[in-house]
Amino acid sequence: MAQPAKYIMVINKIKEWIQTGKVKPGDKIYSENELSKMFQVSRHTIRQAIGELVHEGLLYREQGAGTFIAEQPETLSPSLPKPTTSGKNIGIITTYISDYIFPSIIRGMESYLTSKGYSLFISSTNNEVEKEKQCLEAMLERNVDGLIIEPTKSSGYNPNIPYYLELEQRNIPYLMINQYYSQLNPPYILMDDEKGGLLATEHLIELGHNKIIGIFKTDDLQGIYRMKGFINAFRNHRIPFQNDTVISYTTEDLPNVFHEKIEKLLAVPEQTPTGIVCYNDEIALKIIHILKAKGYRVPDDISIVGYDNSALAEASEVKITSINHPKAQLGLDAAKWIVEAIEHPDTFEKPNVTYEPELIIRESTKAIQ
Repeated sequence: MAQPAKYIMVINKIKEWIQTGKVKPGDKIYSENELSKMFQVSRHTIRQAIGELVHEGLLYREQGAGTFIAEQPETLSPSLPKPTTSGKNIGIITTYISDYIFPSIIRGMESYLTSKGYSLFISSTNNEVEKEKQCLEAMLERNVDGLIIEPTKSSGYNPNIPYYLELEQRNIPYLMINQYYSQLNPPYILMDDEKGGLLATEHLIELGHNKIIGIFKTDDLQGIYRMKGFINAFRNHRIPFQNDTVISYTTEDLPNVFHEKIEKLLAVPEQTPTGIVCYNDEIALKIIHILKAKGYRVPDDISIVGYDNSALAEASEVKITSINHPKAQLGLDAAKWIVEAIEHPDTFEKPNVTYEPELIIRESTKAIQ
């Protein structure tokens, strides 16, 4: 039990540095070796703590340069919209702000939009439809010139469609990222998630695995398409597909139901897979922790593939094989798209963008012996 206490101690201390101003946005923090000596803990403990702080958006990594204190974006409370200001304003609504890959996406937008003289008003829905409604109302009230949004629970009908139609009636351009509402046929920038799910699954098949399960979130289109790619791999390679080959979950399932489903799977030795394809890296890390507690070794007993190539993929004790997500590039491309749509409404063709997935192979997968 000592490891979690040390891990939390490091996180809390670095958070204290940030809150008290000992370190400021843009400052480079100590190296892993320096932090290890400072806190008298292992480098693995430091790596886990730094990975969590990157995940929370408090730190960010630059390849070859080190780890830095993040600039926290201005946030907009849906219930307390700020007074409307004159000038060039862009609204950004994401499902989350400080979690997972979103800080990198937002930094990609921010760097370009601020260079073009735009102000950013950022809000998050926490993947809740009612909060999305509040965010949209706030953005319309402040008369934004354009809106970039990541939809909430996009796999079903969204009751906030009237707000998007109002944006269109007001000639306010909007762009959806990562997923979209199919009822609207809106402009979007996203990943080819079906192909990504296929690549992740075929990687395990090529390593000799044929007892593979997939774990997918089903209240957004990303999860649906990744699951579709997963199923296509079984079809293409003529591998038997059973009822328990897919474990699905929703946003609300994560706290309790998700863990129960995994426990139930592992309770029957004959059902234990040799490979697992996960909806994203966050789920992959949760699975690795559950498997470790049950005495399974990754990848010796079970291989794991994540998705998004987030900071979590390298923060784990076992580095996670993952499908790359062009986080900062997506943010930059979205920013360029919305500026063109605002400044050249009559000539801008508003093309959709779909990124090709790329598999990043790390330590969490290996061939069947």
